Amino acid sequence: MSLVLRSMTTLLVLVAVTAGSGCTKKAEKKQGRPPAPVLVAVVGTADIPQRLVAVGTVEATESVVVRPQISGELSAVFFTEGQEVSRGQKLFQMDPRSYQAALKKAEASLARNRVIMENALKDYHRYAQLVKEGIVTQEQAEAYRTKADSAAADVEADKAAVENARVQLSYTTMTAPIAGRLGNLAVSRGNVVEANKTTLVTLNAIAPIYVTFSLPERELAAVRGRMAEGRMAVEAELPGGIVERGQVSFLDNLVDTTTGTIKLKGRFDNRNRRLWPGQFVQVSLTLAERKGVVAVPSQALQTGQKGTFVYVVRSDLTAEMRPVVTGAAYNGLTAIEKGLAVAEQVVIDGQLRVSPGARLEIKKSGQPQQGASQINGRP
Repeated sequence: MSLVLRSMTTLLVLVAVTAGSGCTKKAEKKQGRPPAPVLVAVVGTADIPQRLVAVGTVEATESVVVRPQISGELSAVFFTEGQEVSRGQKLFQMDPRSYQAALKKAEASLARNRVIMENALKDYHRYAQLVKEGIVTQEQAEAYRTKADSAAADVEADKAAVENARVQLSYTTMTAPIAGRLGNLAVSRGNVVEANKTTLVTLNAIAPIYVTFSLPERELAAVRGRMAEGRMAVEAELPGGIVERGQVSFLDNLVDTTTGTIKLKGRFDNRNRRLWPGQFVQVSLTLAERKGVVAVPSQALQTGQKGTFVYVVRSDLTAEMRPVVTGAAYNGLTAIEKGLAVAEQVVIDGQLRVSPGARLEIKKSGQPQQGASQINGRP
């Protein structure tokens, strides 16, 4: 009898524990998830420019590889690597002695042949007079005329030789053909260099400077239309958010059929030397500016399996997942073509804890939120 009572007592305890556990689970289920803390912004309007973005390469407006035009010993260098030079500034000096000697030899030959020519002309004039007097024949006078003409030809050849020797001598001093910045010195003084083969240094003009980039063929009509209206502004953004502004200076005359793109160049003053040849930058072209479009902070946008969406805050502080159609983005704002109305609230931070229908707790940030007043440009 006692064994039966003990079994019934154990069963009642288990039933009581099970019932208590069920009540606890029902209470927890009834309580639900806590509200998700989020930051929100009010949908407003903004002026959003219609922009084209591409990756560009910085190029020097002029680039010269300096090579000697004569062979010989490089005797002096008049610059330091990386120095900026002006046009005509002295860069190199080659040993001029052999070229000076060649010039003196050519000048001496010219002087000798001038004397020969002058004597031949005197002989011809004398014999021409004797022909008139009947003392000598015309054939004898013509022979002296031939000698005078030959001597005159020799003088002209010597003049050309002297001019060539002077040119060769001038090549011993090398100057900067353009203004720009010098690169690495490839050959130091004392070395023997070969004409038109040995590279000495590269000179790049970097102020102004070009940025070359390509755009899809479908944008060609819009770009041409904008350029027809006047100068087209272009921006180049460097790492760190530094932006340089210039003008589109070149539109290629053909579309690259292999890539379906068209090449353009932007010209930048580059007074601060921020753009550097060979550097990659982000290029932005502004085609037009749309006034008063519906816009939200870009951090409100989320991407799902069905496309772009935002979480909209309902009046009962629950979340609604709203698909949107986006437009151009600028300065942290994105235009909304379809899906939102002005004055609605959207979640801009804390989306990882939000799901459709979830309760929300709008938290305050230590910094002002980007709401409608900021989007509209009012303080």
